Amino acid sequence: MERFEYTAETTGTRLDVFLSEKQPELSRSHIQKVIESGGALVNGKAEKSRTKLKEGDIVSFTLPDPVSVDVLPEDIPLDILYEDHDVIVVNKARGMVVHPAAGVYNGTLVNALLHHCEDLSGINGAVRPGIVHRLDKDTSGVMIAAKNDAAHVDLAEQIRVKSAHRVYWAVVCGNIAEESGTIHGAIGRSQKDRQKMAVVLHNGKDATTKFKVLERYGDYTLVECRLLTGRTHQIRVHMAFIGHPVLGDPKYGPKKCPFAIEGQALHSKSLTFEHPVSKKEMTFEAPVPEDMQRIIDSLRKRQGIK
Repeated sequence: MERFEYTAETTGTRLDVFLSEKQPELSRSHIQKVIESGGALVNGKAEKSRTKLKEGDIVSFTLPDPVSVDVLPEDIPLDILYEDHDVIVVNKARGMVVHPAAGVYNGTLVNALLHHCEDLSGINGAVRPGIVHRLDKDTSGVMIAAKNDAAHVDLAEQIRVKSAHRVYWAVVCGNIAEESGTIHGAIGRSQKDRQKMAVVLHNGKDATTKFKVLERYGDYTLVECRLLTGRTHQIRVHMAFIGHPVLGDPKYGPKKCPFAIEGQALHSKSLTFEHPVSKKEMTFEAPVPEDMQRIIDSLRKRQGIK
């Protein structure tokens, strides 16, 4: 249970709106369902989503326990870059969901890992075994999973303190003026569209992305991005925030894409980490997927780049 005090920054805010600001990782429809089930109390009393809050109200919010779901092993091919007793590093295909979620319980990376591996860490529960970090469904590239809890704890800490380094390549719209830069902008649920994330002034989570221009193609730019934090849709949100959305990303960029690609041209190019047991620094790279590479080759040809 989490407790929040309403301080009347905005007079008479609805209960569901207030909780959406406090829980940016949850959609408002999800929050409304929790409220309807009695998971939100105002001064100890169950209220409705439309209830208007008063200054000094104490709101208690409790998420229900997740419904048990049978996540079954599936014989799905994996592009394995490295594997030992503690970790497995894969090149995730664009279009593959990382772990089961509402409405998607098969065909995920977790289903494939359960078939391939005898053991996976259990820290993230039965639905996300082994998953230390995630990639969006339509983002391809390097990912690591843990085969035991000790490895999971170690890797998660490396990501938290930023000693593990993640490098992404993206083709973005427009010609970025700078050669490199750092984007600071807290990310939270968009107030205009609850299905999207956005850079927000209040109730967001700190997020920082570094970028460097690799090649320029006139109307498009190939950039390298490094994550200093790991927020939902971070690169996609940050690049759109500076006016250069990722090519092929209908959620944060133009609805139509002039190139043949399913999903955004965003690829997890490399991952560097310290092995949780041997303590050896390891780096793994994944080649850019064919459809994204064809776009880069076509843009290079237009600009006379060899």
